[in-house]
Amino acid sequence: SEYPTYLDPAIQGEDIGLFSEAGMPGIADPGAEIVQLAHDKGIRVTPLTGPSSILMALICSGMNGQQFSFHGYLPKDKRARIKKLLQLEKSVRSFGSQIFMETPYRNNQLLRDILDNCSNSTKLCVACDITLTSEFIKTKTISEWKQNPLDLNKRPAVFIIGN
Repeated sequence: SEYPTYLDPAIQGEDIGLFSEAGMPGIADPGAEIVQLAHDKGIRVTPLTGPSSILMALICSGMNGQQFSFHGYLPKDKRARIKKLLQLEKSVRSFGSQIFMETPYRNNQLLRDILDNCSNSTKLCVACDITLTSEFIKTKTISEWKQNPLDLNKRPAVFIIGN
């Protein structure tokens, strides 16, 4: 079967690397397809340590780090997104912290949906621009966020809901 030629050096025994524009290759990222193809071709895959915005956000959130789930990107459709948010909020009690993300240009709409639909007592961590000088990581209740909304326009962010 056909495969992309960019794997040729690895097939010939050379080291190659995979990195992501933002985030970690393979986590809510199309790099997972390349990693799977490498496995299919018998190429050894080795992770290199580096920051993961998902785990860094959880570490700094003060929320349950013993039990958590990552959901990647929520649905683009508003109704489906709100339905998913409410499911995630409900699952916090049984399954711990619920982590998700959105593309930077849709972050403000996601934040608005969270504030408009989740319970005032639910905790929300917003972690954006992780490792940059403009880094912002804050955990507050929905009620507290409503009093002081945040502008996340075009800023990479990770969201965590918990209790």
